[in-house]
Amino acid sequence: MNQFASLVAAQAARYGDREALRYREYTTDRWVSMSWNAFRQSVQDLANTLFLLGVEEQGRICVFSQNCPEILVTHFAAFSNRAVPVPIYATSSQDEAKYIVNDSGATILLVGDQRQYEIARALTGQCPNLKHIITFDPRVSLEADDQQTLTWAKALEQGAQVDVETRQQVEQRRQSTTDTDLMYLIYTSGTTGVPKGVMLTHSNFNAAMWAHGERIATSDTTDISLSFLPFSHIFELGWTMFCLTRGVRVAINLNPKEIQRAVKEVQPTCMCSVPRFWEKVYTAINDNLAAAKPMVRMLVKRAVAVGRSRNVKYRAHGRKVPLLVEKQYQYFENKVFAKLRRAIGIENGRFFPTAGAMLSDNITEFLHAVGINIVIGYGLSETNASVCFFRENNWETGTVGYPIPGVEVKIGDKNEILVKGPTVMQGYYHKPEETAAVLDSDGWFHTGDCGEITPAGEIILTERLKDLFKTSNGKYVAPQLLETRLSQDKYIEQVAVIGDGRKYVSALIVPDFEELKTLAKSKGIAFESIEELVNNQQLRREIEKRIEGYQRDLAAYEQIKRFVLLPRPFSMESGELTNTLKIRRGVINRRYAKLIDAMYAADFRRKPDKQ
Repeated sequence: MNQFASLVAAQAARYGDREALRYREYTTDRWVSMSWNAFRQSVQDLANTLFLLGVEEQGRICVFSQNCPEILVTHFAAFSNRAVPVPIYATSSQDEAKYIVNDSGATILLVGDQRQYEIARALTGQCPNLKHIITFDPRVSLEADDQQTLTWAKALEQGAQVDVETRQQVEQRRQSTTDTDLMYLIYTSGTTGVPKGVMLTHSNFNAAMWAHGERIATSDTTDISLSFLPFSHIFELGWTMFCLTRGVRVAINLNPKEIQRAVKEVQPTCMCSVPRFWEKVYTAINDNLAAAKPMVRMLVKRAVAVGRSRNVKYRAHGRKVPLLVEKQYQYFENKVFAKLRRAIGIENGRFFPTAGAMLSDNITEFLHAVGINIVIGYGLSETNASVCFFRENNWETGTVGYPIPGVEVKIGDKNEILVKGPTVMQGYYHKPEETAAVLDSDGWFHTGDCGEITPAGEIILTERLKDLFKTSNGKYVAPQLLETRLSQDKYIEQVAVIGDGRKYVSALIVPDFEELKTLAKSKGIAFESIEELVNNQQLRREIEKRIEGYQRDLAAYEQIKRFVLLPRPFSMESGELTNTLKIRRGVINRRYAKLIDAMYAADFRRKPDKQ
């Protein structure tokens, strides 16, 4: 029988009433547990209801919600019907949700909160195939004339009351699931053009689970993973599926804004995240150190130096740690590192996969020095998440690690990373031309990312091919390199580097407004609005000094010469960011065209440096 169609039942038989999931109750905000037995029962009940609602084998079911246990129940209930879950980001607009529902041909839409329910109701007249809605959150208020929506409680109740024949038909579907069946339809975030449905089969996921099992040691009796990224993100989805196959408990964070609180309450041993999370951790640690007494700062500085020697110089390369270094490290582990990790909420942290963007080498080494084992990796929806990641005790700063078992990587034209293996997608749904453009006749997937392979076999990620631009002086510039460096700064929240076809590089910068306010107050700078704050020349000079520090070692043509501080952040609602928080450069270039043009005008603030 197929692994995922039978996974929850198999794990329930093995673990019984042991905790499978942990989540906050909607009404009390308390953390509660769901056992494997309860998980299995909910999956069976919902699978029966989906059958009654007419879902077909390989039919699509859209899930439009923030993270909650109901999403996982829905996915496995879909697998029990040989059906295909289609995740939609919780923050998606009505137009985005409409596109995915229509393109996938989904007949059922499951939603989380009131906003998503209201969008779903609006879509019933715009999506011909959409027949039914199910709401997760019991606080959702249904419209008086709504005859097509079931609450979660009602959906489970109906499934529990079906007759024997219905149960048998669902069980027959479950047992007939094959590895070649479509398992997920994951829509890309669409930095350019409309989203594309990535087709991933059960065999794609089986291969990914095996490959990660070969590389990662987990303990089903002690590990607990905190789901921070949305389940609509292939990284979180793939990682959570791996945890469930291994019997690792999964705690589900409902509100992304409460992640710091959740980390401290759950105390996860593992958690996948994007670099921005660790950049914030790094900034917070440095801010606290800056306010500490000189003796404390000296102690921590010495501790980090020892930690970097032990964990980066020796252990990262599988080398024996000198006895003196080990003794010093154990001393600082008790005096400094354990306390630091406890304050964050990861005192028992073992393994923290990190991907989705670049993370500076400086932060990577610092985190490892203090005993936070972040594992840098790289992947895409089209490769079912991981292409490569750090090996334990065998990794090099500046790389994204080694390819996972079973996956081949090579460098093609224009230094493009090409990937081949059993985890690579089957293609884009209903888009043969787009599929042919990225999957060649030999089975190599063209990622669109630039990189190189070290002599040891590790992959270095350099730039997104479509983001690489050339200045009017004919010099190629990688904007993500600059954006990653500047994102380390506590005063900088978002950066969009500009320069395609221009004389020099410039940037649109969204500052961390709270940090900038604090800086203004410390310097006695009065302001009455954010606009006044970002246009203050004294504050601009402070930011300029910090920018110069981050790019001092870069070639002159790579350096940012001019910048504008924006009074409001880039957002998904405005179309400037994708649902995975990647910059939509085309949208930003169009929206801020006048500001960008002004940065290249002769009278802008100061003359640019000579090239």
